[in-house]
Amino acid sequence: MPVNHTAKRFIDTNVVLYLYSEDEPDKKAAAEAVVRGAERAWISTQVLSEMANVLRRKFKLDYPDIAAAIAEVRAACDVHVVTAETVAFALRLGERYRYSYFDSLILAAALECGCDTLVSEDMQNGMLIESKLTIWNPFA
Repeated sequence: MPVNHTAKRFIDTNVVLYLYSEDEPDKKAAAEAVVRGAERAWISTQVLSEMANVLRRKFKLDYPDIAAAIAEVRAACDVHVVTAETVAFALRLGERYRYSYFDSLILAAALECGCDTLVSEDMQNGMLIESKLTIWNPFA
């Protein structure tokens, strides 16, 4: 099934982090195009948490810089709040599709938002989840 690259997208943490990478300019440009090209871009509170953790731990940013980056992403994307229902849905998806819990939580949030494309570098490119959500790796 072909991926609609301008569809309602959910963006995984790894893609969001490339927006702040200075080491991989091609992936940074591709990530910027993903966010700009979306009809509607979604992330979740999980993505914001993972982003803050990586910016602190690996990028060695100070908290004010992390807060500025989080604010920038929040301004560019709609944010889905992970709930207890999202967690329960993720567990069912993890069992069915054999993804890790955290990847399944991303899938659950994307489906709850009504997205038809999950932009991720970490999951199987082209896989269709629940006959509704296609995984797209823009770097493949």
